[in-house]
Amino acid sequence: MFEKFKEWFETSQNRQRRQVIADTLQFKNAIENINGENYFIARAQITDIPEILQVEQQVYGATPWNESAFSQEIRRSRDRLYLVVRQKDQLLGFIGCSFNFQKNDAHITNIAVRPSFQNRGVGRYLIRKMIHKSLMVDMKTMSLEVRVSNTSAQRLYRRIGFIPGKTKKIIILVIMKMHWTCSLS
Repeated sequence: MFEKFKEWFETSQNRQRRQVIADTLQFKNAIENINGENYFIARAQITDIPEILQVEQQVYGATPWNESAFSQEIRRSRDRLYLVVRQKDQLLGFIGCSFNFQKNDAHITNIAVRPSFQNRGVGRYLIRKMIHKSLMVDMKTMSLEVRVSNTSAQRLYRRIGFIPGKTKKIIILVIMKMHWTCSLS
């Protein structure tokens, strides 16, 4: 009898935690001021994918991810969060993050900002937004991968608090230990 109660209690607790996490990963559209300019920030939708692919192509020269990959990720709203940044109805950048609740690790799966809007604080804003969401769901670490050749992105990640980790051929795994004292300003 006790074992059944214990199982019921643990299942109930897990269900409640999953609901709290799902609620926390919700995102309300907002106009945000980043370095003196207003931008519209929203949760990515399936209809954003063609523009996301366009930004990815401009940034990387090719699209490492295809429409199907983005579609699957965006639909996984319980353990993924994808945000887009717009100005004057043009998609300028996006970020995606997966949340592993067993390991308490958030992983930035993808981030890109149109080259003409880089170095304006948009990428930093997106990363900090994900750090904030990660802390709200008790993540202990955050990681991302960056190309060895992308030294400007590496500088940004170091300034934010990421530490270089393992290097695989052309990609560096970058990790940040999460602390509640992490500043979002």
